[in-house]
Amino acid sequence: MDIQRYMTTIGMRAREASRHVARADANTKNTALLTLADGIRRDSGVLLDANRQDIAAARADGMAPAMIDRLTLNEKSVAAMAAGIEQVAALPEPVGEITDLKFRPSGLRVGRMRVPLGVVGIIYEARPSVTADAAALCLKSGNAAILRGGSEAIRGNRAIAALVHEALLAAALPRYAVQVVDTTDRAAVGCLVTMREYVDVIVPRGGKGLISRLLDEARVPMIQHLDGNCHVYLDDDAEPRMSVRIVENAKTQRYGTCNTAESLLVARARAEDLLPPVAAMLRSKAVEIRGCEETRALIEDALPASEEDYAREFLAPIISVKVVDGIDEAIDHINLYGSHHTDTIVTENYSKAMRFLREVDSASVMINASTRFSDGFEYGLGAEIGISTDKIHARGPVGLEGLTSQKWVVLGTGQVRG
Repeated sequence: MDIQRYMTTIGMRAREASRHVARADANTKNTALLTLADGIRRDSGVLLDANRQDIAAARADGMAPAMIDRLTLNEKSVAAMAAGIEQVAALPEPVGEITDLKFRPSGLRVGRMRVPLGVVGIIYEARPSVTADAAALCLKSGNAAILRGGSEAIRGNRAIAALVHEALLAAALPRYAVQVVDTTDRAAVGCLVTMREYVDVIVPRGGKGLISRLLDEARVPMIQHLDGNCHVYLDDDAEPRMSVRIVENAKTQRYGTCNTAESLLVARARAEDLLPPVAAMLRSKAVEIRGCEETRALIEDALPASEEDYAREFLAPIISVKVVDGIDEAIDHINLYGSHHTDTIVTENYSKAMRFLREVDSASVMINASTRFSDGFEYGLGAEIGISTDKIHARGPVGLEGLTSQKWVVLGTGQVRG
């Protein structure tokens, strides 16, 4: 296959399709989305069978357990995939919304209209559910999508892509509005991130290695995050049972997600009564604790933590732990070592909770809640196309609003400027 020619053809088709999708009305787009959700439920067996083949091949290639976890579909996750698409369909139509209309002294009314970005390229690893989520969000926001999933999920992605095309045709939308790159050749990624004439934005979802490569090679603007070193801080005023429950969920519900807690900070004044029950819970889940000297004095089997451990996304049953003097040191530690993804404080103190919200420089900052809630579905976005740690355009879970832009509109009655 001539990869350059193949990707150029995909880009040209996407650009043409984007013009049709941008002017499609809400009913047409929602018809396609609901048809897709129905198709996913109808063909759940087909999707699960394709996924089983992907998992078998991935295990044979020695894929890491965290990546196998990301790759795996089951009946519950397929049902959630369909439900997420229905939630996207139920969201208000974003395209064409005019806001902030104000009269100017000239008599003009000036405001802003929400518009599609155009063609969105999504590059992702392992998770076949991204194929459905990305297709739904791009379609609802009036964009065409080019989806390049990882080679490990190729069978599942092809099965979902077939259902997407069926839904597009049922709604009389161009089948090229959503295209799944049907090659595992890595050169396709290099082409996609440099096709500025056809692609308006790239959204990468994958490991640090993938993101680093794209940052070096991309000529198309990107919405991205490098990794997810998320923190839980147990404050002086933390409630003990809540502390154990939140750390348990944030760290042990799933190890392979970017919103999993990788670091635990504990206020020194409460370390003696908060750390031992938290450590006992982690030990019961076979989580390895790597801690500072004070942590190791309280937790007998804790290993010493290195400087690199405090900045690391483990994606495994490992957690770094540090005893800190209080909220000032906790905030400084998070802003220095964190990945600006998601961080939470456990406290009954309102003033310190508000300080944490204001001063922690992350895309999602929480009070008394698990970091695992940092998710587009949980935030009411229906689904998400990724989680951005950028500060420009989109930050946090990227849903419909993050896949649109705004242009200025001016409403006049014949005015001319003197």
